[in-house]
Amino acid sequence: MFMNIALIAGVLTTDARMSVLPDEPAVHNFELRTECGGERHVVPVAWYGAKRPPRLLAGDEVVVAGMIRRRWFRAGGGSQSRTEVVAIGVAKPGSKGAARLLAAACADVSNADPARSPLGIPH
Repeated sequence: MFMNIALIAGVLTTDARMSVLPDEPAVHNFELRTECGGERHVVPVAWYGAKRPPRLLAGDEVVVAGMIRRRWFRAGGGSQSRTEVVAIGVAKPGSKGAARLLAAACADVSNADPARSPLGIPH
């Protein structure tokens, strides 16, 4: 079985920006700085259709659960791509929301039945 589950904790480098496109749910975009093995990484995050998004400002610490996606688009007369995390949920560390995200991600990883994904991520 293959899975695409991302669980990231870090600090926002930008305020979340909301965009609304015709016939699509609103999307909140932001960048998250993480650190691994002494190296810093900045990860772009897209959160579609958030029902009750918290106010996310640069410097806030957050936990993001979702999946990794590479999308292609046309720019400058050619094709370009962007790899990002598509968030299923975002919460502040230590909150009940963060605990639910962590529990759901662990259940997803240990669950043999992809139809019962607690995060709603197709496997």
